[in-house]
Amino acid sequence: MQNSSLNNKDWFKDRGYLHLTNRINKRDKKKVYKYVSNSEKVSKHRFSPFILKQTNNRRYKFSEDLKRRSHKKVNDKGQITSNIKVRPIMYSTHIDSHIYSYYSHKVIQPKYEAYLKRDDLLDASITAYRQILSDDGVRYKYNVDFAKDVFEEIKKRKDCGVLAFDIKNFFPSLNHRQLKNIWSRVLGTKSLPRDHYAIFKSITNYSYFFYDDLRQRRKGHLDEKKIAKLRNKGKFQFFEDYQDFKDSKIQVYKNQKKRDGIISGIPQGLPISAMLANLYMLPFDENIVNKLVKQRDCFYRRYSDDLVIVCKTKDIDAVEEIVLEEIKKIKLTISSSKTEKFKFSTINCKLTCSKILNKKLIPNSYLQYLGFDFYGDKTLIKSANVSRFYREMKEGIAMKAKRIKSVQQKYLTDEAIIYKRKIYRLYSFRGIKSRKIPANKIIYKKGKLVKKEFSRKYRGNFIKYAYRASEIMEAPEIKRQLRRHMIVLKKYMSQYKFDNTSKRD
Repeated sequence: MQNSSLNNKDWFKDRGYLHLTNRINKRDKKKVYKYVSNSEKVSKHRFSPFILKQTNNRRYKFSEDLKRRSHKKVNDKGQITSNIKVRPIMYSTHIDSHIYSYYSHKVIQPKYEAYLKRDDLLDASITAYRQILSDDGVRYKYNVDFAKDVFEEIKKRKDCGVLAFDIKNFFPSLNHRQLKNIWSRVLGTKSLPRDHYAIFKSITNYSYFFYDDLRQRRKGHLDEKKIAKLRNKGKFQFFEDYQDFKDSKIQVYKNQKKRDGIISGIPQGLPISAMLANLYMLPFDENIVNKLVKQRDCFYRRYSDDLVIVCKTKDIDAVEEIVLEEIKKIKLTISSSKTEKFKFSTINCKLTCSKILNKKLIPNSYLQYLGFDFYGDKTLIKSANVSRFYREMKEGIAMKAKRIKSVQQKYLTDEAIIYKRKIYRLYSFRGIKSRKIPANKIIYKKGKLVKKEFSRKYRGNFIKYAYRASEIMEAPEIKRQLRRHMIVLKKYMSQYKFDNTSKRD
């Protein structure tokens, strides 16, 4: 039974970042709704350039060339280079974001969901960016549940083959004509209505500028004085107006990403990006369900650009061939370096996993899916995620200690200290409980800047996520995987001065 407390995801979000236009507060929701729900106004809306921020993720992987786990790799020239993955994230102005969010959640998503509901097998196959109720109906499923579904299917079949695919350069490679045709098909129209076409043009023929270009060239940071002056006027934005932005001489770029000589791709990070990614994959999903799930008794799941197929061992090569054929039809490419094949077998009543590499079986392997390593007889959190947690723990404590030290030196005092409870809340089992914690933000009220205090919900930390995953997956080994986290935490903390009391924790 569905829990009545579960509501559909709200299209309106109070976004805190600065952009070219002013921030929109929650009290303006009704006014914004009248605008974004008016198709005539949306069709004439002038969308602004995006801000591009590039995030760098260090990836620790086993390197065949280096014969060890490393964040380095060997390129084609035999040179050791960084394995850092650069992820470009686009930010739109607040009003543009509300248009994208409204159309994504209230206009396109319901049509897409209705389309999927025509076929139960198709509906079950797509898991990302959707609200799918858990079996008990009290919450929505997330990556832990989706990973468990795949692992349970393998346990049920026992002797089977598994293929894991990853689509290469997913968002930058989406073909615009194909996207437009599928978009129209789901809406049930011959062509895109004017308002939808305006949105389509804004995310295909888009402009953007780099966040780093907003920083002062000599000092390397934002012009805080200018931002403060604008805030005093009630303008939570980078520039006085669009003309001020143009006068800044910041370089604005057009989308020039090409695939097969044609401008392609949509921005990653917009409120509508995930919805359109699912939309684009619809023909592929349908063909895989028809050709593999229905005809060959395969189990298929797609989470964004991560695909996994469970099949009969004898069908592994045939399944791979069909997937490669179908992905070409939607003008995308499977990343060959990330394609993995496995054989699961029952040996002495124990389910084991062997990786198929160059037609050879590598025993004692594991299937990696949605942040988990599945060995057949046990499930663990992906080792890279655990390593990142400990790395962030160490760096977080060091950063807080450095900040306190600078305060002590500036004000010649020993009173500035780090509070133990705050560290425990972030990095230990003591922070697994959800609670309300104090927070504040600056708002513009009656011509003045005022500090508004409120309570925000603290949802827990990585340890809470691990403990919950352990329960959902019925895998106590996940808890054991992090049994030493308090020992490691106290070891890092022993290097600095702490106090265990706090007026505001």
